[in-house]
Amino acid sequence: MSTAHDRSTARSSLIVIGLVLATALGLALLWTTRRILVWILIAAFFAVALAPLVDLLQRRLVRRRALATLLVFLAAFVLLAGVAALILVPLLDELGRFVDRAPELLREARAGRGPLGRFLERVGLLGYARQHSDQIQQYGGQLRQPAVGLVRGVAETVAGLLTIIVLAYLMVLEAPRISRSVLGLVGDGPALRLRRIGRESSRTITGYLSGNLLISLICGVLTYLVLLLTGVPFAAVIALLVAVADLIPLVGATLGAIVAAGAAFLHSPTAGVVVLVFFVVYQQVENHLLQPVILARAVHLNPLTVLVSVLLAAELAGLVGALLAIPAAGIGQILLREFVPTGDRELPAPTDPRAGPADR
Repeated sequence: MSTAHDRSTARSSLIVIGLVLATALGLALLWTTRRILVWILIAAFFAVALAPLVDLLQRRLVRRRALATLLVFLAAFVLLAGVAALILVPLLDELGRFVDRAPELLREARAGRGPLGRFLERVGLLGYARQHSDQIQQYGGQLRQPAVGLVRGVAETVAGLLTIIVLAYLMVLEAPRISRSVLGLVGDGPALRLRRIGRESSRTITGYLSGNLLISLICGVLTYLVLLLTGVPFAAVIALLVAVADLIPLVGATLGAIVAAGAAFLHSPTAGVVVLVFFVVYQQVENHLLQPVILARAVHLNPLTVLVSVLLAAELAGLVGALLAIPAAGIGQILLREFVPTGDRELPAPTDPRAGPADR
């Protein structure tokens, strides 16, 4: 008996050790391929968002799915290229003007004139800037030197974008075939449930994208108007940066407010106060009016769930995780509603233990 017991104990120990090693190897594999997994996740996100447009185009105008997919992706690419041009062209133009004016701004700062000089004088840093002007010029020269890390980062970003586009295109193109294969492996009941999950998930992602873009557009337009009225230079570029930052849930508007308010305070204290007050008021309106009205209908998440999901996703996957946190939480809520039983179902009425058999 002891020999059999020892064998059983040894077998159980080996199974536990094997499971631990397999888990460790799986986690190591996930960590090693985390960049590719993030690309796949982003591609799936956009594929789910664009698939309804492809289906609509295929039903109404184009019969071939390959052509419908190509047209939708070309339209999306043109739209994104236009948005990028609206952001990059003014930004590069303003950066070129800033580089041309840099020597003049530096001379004005040394003399305590101009917006930068007045700002340094107000905060008590004008003397420090005069004493260390040579070091500041040296640091500025170092910033102009080409950095290998920057070039590598740009190349990796371009490669990632191309990979995401190709993956999303193939996912949309092969979506009907994959759906038929998956649904063919299950019965009619599970197939109906999977169709319902896919339909609700697609609606959640599409609603989140359109709603978030609309909120970002409103924030950018209002910021541009406030900066224009207060006379802050580079208003268009700052407003575009604020609109892009506002795409990040919860903290995006705050990041944009820091950039815009900092530029406004460099211009004048009055403009800085006006811009700061505007963002304080706008964040309240966005958090309590725009987001509940625009996003709540599509995602149906309470503020606590949104905050926790964004914080966890940002810690795990950085900026990409923060952007995908809300739709991922919405899909998780759909899955919980489908697969986890709740107390909402009707239960048989409880019987009175004092009632007799006839009453029961």
